[in-house]
Amino acid sequence: MHNIAIGLVGLLIVVLSCGPALAWSHAGRYGSASGGGGSWDASGYRGGSASGGGGSWSGSSAYGGSASHQRGEGTTATNRYGDTATHATGSGQTTMTNPYGGTATHTQGVGTTASNQYGDAAYHATGSGSTTVGNPYGQSATHYYGQGTSVTNAYGETAYHASGAYYPPHPAAYYPYHPPTTVNYYGSSCGNCGGWSNAGAAAAGAMVGMAAGAAIASANTAAATSSAYSAGVVAGSTSTAAATSGAYSAGVAAGSAGTTAAYNAGVAAGTTSGTTAYPAGAAAGSSIATTYMMGGIYPLLPEGCISPKMQGGTYYLCGNTWFQPSVGANGVSYRVVPTP
Repeated sequence: MHNIAIGLVGLLIVVLSCGPALAWSHAGRYGSASGGGGSWDASGYRGGSASGGGGSWSGSSAYGGSASHQRGEGTTATNRYGDTATHATGSGQTTMTNPYGGTATHTQGVGTTASNQYGDAAYHATGSGSTTVGNPYGQSATHYYGQGTSVTNAYGETAYHASGAYYPPHPAAYYPYHPPTTVNYYGSSCGNCGGWSNAGAAAAGAMVGMAAGAAIASANTAAATSSAYSAGVVAGSTSTAAATSGAYSAGVAAGSAGTTAAYNAGVAAGTTSGTTAYPAGAAAGSSIATTYMMGGIYPLLPEGCISPKMQGGTYYLCGNTWFQPSVGANGVSYRVVPTP
């Protein structure tokens, strides 16, 4: 009996000495951790914490993020902005959502799909090297890695840009030279500055043509009048030299008559030239200015424009051309824009 009692006491000593050894704890300047019985707890010095046991764990950060994992089910994580990511064990899929209605799903070996609150969707197939984006309006775009990007609109029209390719600007993009005053006045301080276009230069050319026509008419009139007047004075002076009062008077009368007739003839000729030059200049300027280049800036609108309200903005529709007004240091100017 004595030997049996000694044996039981020894067994109890072994069991009791092993019990505390199953629990552990550790603390340091960056946090603390402890565990025992198949579970554990930890906390960081900035306020984060985590715990686990039985095949599951959960944690949270000091910045509002949290994550949890349940063995056999999956893992879920959320940040302080409300974005959430979920992975179901064995599914091969990870899904992420945000508070604004956006979502994205990646399927292992298949690809990734994403959509936003407006109905736009994007898809990338694993290993395909291409990504496609589409919207509810029938527009789509596809980018091919190392090749380029193609775009299709709702009307079936397609555009393509090759990666690394150089496309020189259209010849119409090279604006002609204008005097520095005009370029600086309309080009460096106006709203939505873009410089004068070819059509703007044509409008300026029409104005120059009209002014030139008027100047030619005035010069012709002045020259004819001056010559006739001088001839009359000379004729009158010659008759006066004949020492007769009648001849003097006749010379003056002849000079006056000649001057009046020549003056009237000069006015008529100048008016005719001016009338012809003005419509010619206006017609030439108008025929050129009827073509407006996309992105061109113009100081005036053509005749017959209407002003519909489009998307909360003010536009002018002149025939088939759309203009958008802008206010700058020079007042209001009008830029050619695509159909709103």
